[in-house]
Amino acid sequence: MLTESLFFPHGFPAFVRIIGMENRVYFGDNLAVLESLPSASVDLVYIDPPFNTGKVQGRTRIKTVRAETGQGDRVGFGGNEYKSVAVGSSAYGDIFDDFLAFLEPRLREAYRVLKHNGSLYFHIDYREVHYCKILLDNIFGRDHFLNEIIWAYDYGGRGKNRWPAKHDNILLYVKDIENYTFNWDEVERIPYMAPGLVSAEKRERGKFPTDVWWHTIVATNGKEKTGYPTQKPMGVLRRILQASANPGDVVLDFFAGSGTTGEAALERGCTFLLADNNPQAIAVMRERFAALGAAVEWITVEPPPVP
Repeated sequence: MLTESLFFPHGFPAFVRIIGMENRVYFGDNLAVLESLPSASVDLVYIDPPFNTGKVQGRTRIKTVRAETGQGDRVGFGGNEYKSVAVGSSAYGDIFDDFLAFLEPRLREAYRVLKHNGSLYFHIDYREVHYCKILLDNIFGRDHFLNEIIWAYDYGGRGKNRWPAKHDNILLYVKDIENYTFNWDEVERIPYMAPGLVSAEKRERGKFPTDVWWHTIVATNGKEKTGYPTQKPMGVLRRILQASANPGDVVLDFFAGSGTTGEAALERGCTFLLADNNPQAIAVMRERFAALGAAVEWITVEPPPVP
């Protein structure tokens, strides 16, 4: 495993640019990372930027241990008492004074590094999606907008003063509307909601998903859980890569978080380039990819020195 610490105030030098693509995780400012990448070098971009909620997003990981009678916070099998113990936490800032000004240079760089037949999936929520679509229309062109995917889930609290928000928005743009990757036959099918109304052959094969994806979030006690806030499920990323990436392609995620895009890329036979400026994200990804036995080059992009 190779670890490097680099400082390039004006992008990476030529010798870095011409090295063959390998699985890489960059720790540092993603704009500097993007500016270092060659034009038309990436087949697929998926990003899940902070949603600008104005809060610090966090998650505390717990484990349950046996407790003395009267000391527990829950009761298990046989009347035995257990208590919850915090074993760690992760957090990241989700506050920007000017969210679109933060995003725009990064999205313009994403457009530059995409190949002519490349696609971008932009994952956001209902608070910002309308502003972000206008920004992406300006960068890609309105006629290069292909889909708005609604990822719907049914988890968490339900307020009583409005319809509970239980979905995220994923905007899909393509660089060339006449030539882009979309593997219709390779996307995993889903069951029919009314299987009795279709033939046995159709029931067996399942139906092609629409632009509304029903998929649970990462369960707090599920096998996928890394403990990182806002971790996205493999099922969502797997579907994206099945549709819009081919084995051998280069997949970029510059808000990498827990590294789900990287794991989905490995599963698809793609090379991944991930970036994040949160040390907790890097720690989670190191553990995740080590468990997968993945060969990864770890690169730290140092901030410029203070004059």
